Amino acid sequence: MRAPEHPSPADRIEALDFVRGVAVLGILAINITGFWGPTLSSFSPMIPRAEPGGAAWFTLAFVLFEGKMRALFTLLFGASMMLFCASVERRGRQPELMQARRLLWLGVFGYAHYLLLWWGDILFPYALCGLLALALRRLAPVTLAALGLSIFVLSHGAAMVGDLYGLAAEQRVLAGHASPAEVAEQAGMMQRIAASVADDVRILNAGFVEAVRLRWTTAPFLPFETTLSTLTETFPLMLLGMALQTSGFFAGDWSERALRALAIGTIGIGGALTLALLGWLVAHGWPPRAMFAALGSLGALPHLLMALGYAAGLLLLWPRVADRALARRIVAAGRCAFTNYIGTTALMGAFFSGWGLGLGPEIPRAWLPLFVVTGWLAMVAWPRWWLVRFRQGPLEALWRRLTWLGVSR
Repeated sequence: MRAPEHPSPADRIEALDFVRGVAVLGILAINITGFWGPTLSSFSPMIPRAEPGGAAWFTLAFVLFEGKMRALFTLLFGASMMLFCASVERRGRQPELMQARRLLWLGVFGYAHYLLLWWGDILFPYALCGLLALALRRLAPVTLAALGLSIFVLSHGAAMVGDLYGLAAEQRVLAGHASPAEVAEQAGMMQRIAASVADDVRILNAGFVEAVRLRWTTAPFLPFETTLSTLTETFPLMLLGMALQTSGFFAGDWSERALRALAIGTIGIGGALTLALLGWLVAHGWPPRAMFAALGSLGALPHLLMALGYAAGLLLLWPRVADRALARRIVAAGRCAFTNYIGTTALMGAFFSGWGLGLGPEIPRAWLPLFVVTGWLAMVAWPRWWLVRFRQGPLEALWRRLTWLGVSR
C-alpha cells in the first residue's frame, strides 16, 4: 500500500502522532534505568555495580534507544511548536505570545515533575530552549536547518576534542603509565561518582516527602543545570524539527524515495558508528570516563542520524499500518504523550522508589526489560478509551487550559 499523494490534514496529524507515540515509548526504555537506580547508572552497566545480564540490557538499549529517542522527541517538539503557532495564527491571535505562555507553563510542569517525582525531567529544558527557538521560528527552513546542524556539529565537535584527551588519559591510568596528575584526576572522578551514587540512593530510598525535601535542599537548581548541559543538543534539534515541519517532512510532502533514502542512509551510518563505539567500550571494559563521552559528544552524531532515520522510517511505515489496532493505539499514546511521559514516571516511581514498593535496590538490572514492557502496555492501554470520551489527554487538556487562561478564544 502506497502513501496517498495528498494526505488529508487528519492523516498528517495522525502520522505525526504515530511517530510521537513510538518516541515516548522508546524514551521509557532509556529512562527505566534512571528510575531504577542512581543517575549515573544510566551511563554505564558498571554503575552502581556489575551484574549478570546487566551489560546485555545496557547494550541493547545503547544501540536502539540511547540518545535516539530523546533526539526524535526533540525534533517532534520543534515541529509541534510550528503547528501550535500556525493554529494560533488561524485564530487571529499572536503566535509568539501564546507559544511563550505555553512554554512557560511547560516549565512549571517540568520543575514540578523534577521536584516531586524524578531528577531526569526534560520538560523544563524543553521550555527554556523552546523560548530561544521561538525567536527564530520565522526563518526559512533551510536557514533553520543550517543553523541547527551547525550549532550541533560545532559544539559537539569541540566537546569531543576534550573528551578524547580525557579518554586517552584514562587509558594511560588503567594501563599503569599515567602521570601523577592524571592518576589523581581519575581518582577524584571515581570519588565523585561514589558520592553521586550515595546521594541518589538516599533519595531513591526515601519516602515521598523526604525525597522532595532532599531534592529541594540539595539540588534546587538541577533543572537549570540540566538545561545548560543539554543546551547544545536540545536547542539545535528543536530548530531542525521546526525546519522539517516547515518543509513538509512530517506532513507527508516528502516523496517515498526521499524518505527511504534518508532512513537507509542515516540508520546505516549512525548504526555503524554506534556499533563501532560499542565494540570499543566492550573491549576496554566500559571505562567510566569513556562511557560519559560515549553518551555525550562521541555518540551525538550517531544518535541524531539514527533519530532522523527512525523518523523517516516511521513515516514510511505509517500508511501501511494505519488500519491496524496496535498502530491506532500508538497514535493515541502519541496524542497523550505528555500525560504518558509524566504518568510513567509516577508508575515507575511506585515500583522503584522508597515511597512505593522500593524495588530499586532489590531487583537486578537484567529485569528492567520486564518493567519497560509493563510501562509500554500501560501507555497504549488507556489513551484510546480516554480519547473517545475527551478531546485530549488529562495533562494535555490542563496545559491547554492554562495556556489560554484569561485569553478569549
